[in-house]
Amino acid sequence: MSAFEYIGYTPEGRRTRGLIEADDLKHARERLAAQGFLPEEVRPASSAGPRRGRASFARVGLRAMVFREMASLLRAGLPVPRALEILIESPELAPARSDLAAARDRVREGAALSAALEVGGRATPFETAALRAGERAGALEESLERVADYLEEQARVRDRIVSALIYPAVVLTLTLIVGVAMLGFLLPTLERLWTDAGVSLPVYTRVVMAIGRALRWAAPAAAVLAALLTIELRRRAARAMEWRERLDRWRYRLPVFGELYRALVALRFARALGMLLRGGAPMVEALPLAGRATGSAWASGGVEAAAEDVRHGRSPAEALRQVAPLRDAIPSWVQAGEASGDLVRLLGAAAARQQFAWERKLSRALALLEPALLVLLGLLVLSVTLAIVLPILALHRGLG
Repeated sequence: MSAFEYIGYTPEGRRTRGLIEADDLKHARERLAAQGFLPEEVRPASSAGPRRGRASFARVGLRAMVFREMASLLRAGLPVPRALEILIESPELAPARSDLAAARDRVREGAALSAALEVGGRATPFETAALRAGERAGALEESLERVADYLEEQARVRDRIVSALIYPAVVLTLTLIVGVAMLGFLLPTLERLWTDAGVSLPVYTRVVMAIGRALRWAAPAAAVLAALLTIELRRRAARAMEWRERLDRWRYRLPVFGELYRALVALRFARALGMLLRGGAPMVEALPLAGRATGSAWASGGVEAAAEDVRHGRSPAEALRQVAPLRDAIPSWVQAGEASGDLVRLLGAAAARQQFAWERKLSRALALLEPALLVLLGLLVLSVTLAIVLPILALHRGLG
């Protein structure tokens, strides 16, 4: 039997979706009708395709949970199909139910777990390569746990970034709201009152009001232009690797952010490469997969070329020195690991060092960003306050 995903209505008339096992599509509809369901759409779970598969299985935390629980079930002696059936029945993994059912059906047909998860993009190339290495070495449980550890660490790094940016985002939003309210609404209202009262506005007030009028018209146009430019750049990047690399190189050149991004890319590369090598993947296969795990198009392309050099006899350390985003952070650790015969441990040390450097740079950047935003907010309020107070003083002098 195979798994079929359905969308329909319960006997009580509530809209629902779920999975049912059947021999074919007709049998699935018959079973649903026998249970009193009115199916609106029924399709094989394996036909979810890349978009649906990645939409439900894209959460890093969810994939980490699947891999860790799968490792525990395999350690308990359960075969892969039975372990997948237990995961399908788990309420916590409901968003991944159709993907797990599709993987189980492929495993029942004779596919390995890595190949079953690879179809439809249900796992990244890096994850499937790590699982495939574990399958070759007869250590699938260890590979599943290492992938889960890696994904959980990636999630922790992402959470740190989001948490660190919450306060600056709040201050920046408050600054924009105050600026729009004071320059776009308060000053124009006061300008009409002063004009009706015959008050001669100081030069400073007129300049601030002119800036406010310009921003009132220019800000929406700038926002629309920025949105259109972003859409166009993403469209080109999606269609051409050259554009992806060009955008990625631009990220490295940004002040402050570029250093943070460089450290984060090196951290991901060292951690991914160490995990793949520990799982038994050969260096020429592990290098390009670790490059893709960085999320950097420039680094990924450079590591692909470095892997080709290694394939033709060049040492990994020398090849990685030609990869500009990584040359200052990784090659020396790889060279020391090759010389000592303990490359995996030294890659772990390199990842820890890059994480420390990333966290330190992030803390320094935020230590500068937060007061800078507060100063910007204060200057905005001060400039508008002066623009309001000066005409009042002029009116007071005129009455005196």
